[in-house]
Parts: sequence; structure tokens; C-alpha cells
Amino acid sequence: MFESVGSLAAGPWIYAVVAVSVLLDVFVPVLPSGVLVITAATAAAAGSGAAAGRVPHDVPDIAVLILSAATASLLGDLVAYRLAWRGGERLDRAIARSRRLTSAQQRLGDALARGGGALVVLARFAPAGRSVVSFCAGAAHRRARDFVPWSALAGLSWAAYSVALGYYGAQWLGATWLATGVSVVALFAAGGAAGYLVRRGPAA
Repeated sequence: MFESVGSLAAGPWIYAVVAVSVLLDVFVPVLPSGVLVITAATAAAAGSGAAAGRVPHDVPDIAVLILSAATASLLGDLVAYRLAWRGGERLDRAIARSRRLTSAQQRLGDALARGGGALVVLARFAPAGRSVVSFCAGAAHRRARDFVPWSALAGLSWAAYSVALGYYGAQWLGATWLATGVSVVALFAAGGAAGYLVRRGPAA
């Protein structure tokens, strides 16, 4: 089955689907964009022969998949950031009513003021963390030059990790649904760990 999926993954449509899913999940965090990226990477491995134990030389498909997901992640963050920037008093009041959002905004501000953006990178892996960070950065009117580079690094790190899980999971376990399931569990585990670290306090 994955052989046919792998051949479909070679088409350009898969990059557009991944990009749209990743871009939109900053607004709808329940979208399974990570699962889609892993599945696409697993299918690409199946189509390239990696699942048979042969690391292919024609890996631009994987590179394009990473680039598509990372670029869409950054673009989605920027859209959320700009919307929150222009949100005005209504958004400020909504954040003020939530102790969690207020705390997240304060931690983000402290991290960016110190010139460190590890919190932004960690939050990209945590459930809904990307949404909270992007909206809070815009609502607090943090400078784009303090936020955008870390957002880009976060998106690239998340995309590379997700694609690597799917690709090498297929190489080690075969291009099966078991490989996809194990890779998804690993992604969720990273998200849980990131969420725990974000909740503990400001990033160093």
C-alpha cells in the first residue's frame, strides 16, 4: 500500500497540502499537520527505496518537504503575529482574562528581551504552543527582529524533526503503518516534553 502512496508523494501536490495544513494549524491547533508531514516523509521513503535499506541519492524530495513545512510554519506565525499586533484592546483583554496566556506572554517577553528565543523553539513542539507564542508576541508588540529569526529556527527544527521521524522510521521499520505510528508517538512525546519545559518557567 505504501508503495502506491510513495509514488503519489512524488507529485507536487503533497507539498502544497503539507504547506496549507502547517500554515493553518497556528489558527486551528487541532489540525494534524505533524502527522501529515510524517506520513508524507514515510511515503517518500517508500517511493525512494529507503525502506528497503538503501539510502537514496535523490533526496531533494525530502529537502523540499522540509522546506515546505518550515516556510509554511514561518508564514503562519507571521500572519498570527500581525493579526495580534493589530488586534488592539479586544485581544489585550482576552489575554488578560487568561492567567495562562498572561503568564506565557510574560515569559516570552522576558526571553526575547534577554536575546534568547529558546522558548519560541520549544513552544513550536508543544501542543498549541506555536499559537500562544505567535499571538502573544504580536499582542505585546514585540519587535519583529526579535521574534522572526527564532520563529524561522523553530519552524525549521520542527519540520526537520518531523520529516526525519517519518523518513528514518520507514528505513528502520519498513514503510508500514507501524513505522508511521511509532514516528507519530515520538512526535507527540517530544511535544509533551516541550510543553513540560515551557510550563516550568522561562527558557534559559
